[in-house]
Amino acid sequence: MNLGYTATLVSSQVAGAAITAAAATSMLPSGAKKTLPANFFENIGQQILVRAHGKISSVITTPGTARYDIRFGATVVWDGLAVLLDTVAAHSDKPWYLEVLLTCRAIGSTGNLMGSGRWTSENILGTPAAMPKGELTAMLPWNTAPVVGANFDTQVSQQMDLFFTQTEATGSMTCEQFSVQSL
Repeated sequence: MNLGYTATLVSSQVAGAAITAAAATSMLPSGAKKTLPANFFENIGQQILVRAHGKISSVITTPGTARYDIRFGATVVWDGLAVLLDTVAAHSDKPWYLEVLLTCRAIGSTGNLMGSGRWTSENILGTPAAMPKGELTAMLPWNTAPVVGANFDTQVSQQMDLFFTQTEATGSMTCEQFSVQSL
């Protein structure tokens, strides 16, 4: 649905649950899982902007990786791929920021989106160990060129969700704020 202006489609009212398992898990509270109506993507080139912010913790010895992906139902329409977490220092409740721009590339039964984004955090491998620490930004998808996501049917309603995967169950991540805008 091309609105002709920027509109907030959904924003979270509360934080999502803390994720500690080493498995792909929805990071959103139930009220923030937006169901896009059938034919929402009606024009090639139509865009949505996803933003999320929260806190992440990890240990030094086995921090693993952080991975964000956007799903329509069970279909991964954008994958940020696994970003290496910091192995030099432990991190406790450090802030992070995620922003992903999705552009409709095809509509119909084989619709798809092109996406790219960035994840900013102090907990990315390569962050200086000594103060001032600052943060790094991982361009997403990590360590590869952006690609078109998996196909989905734009003609039926789609529940949009944001997932987080960590490879080690030694830390935690919580989404504190989330919003989706139609551009």
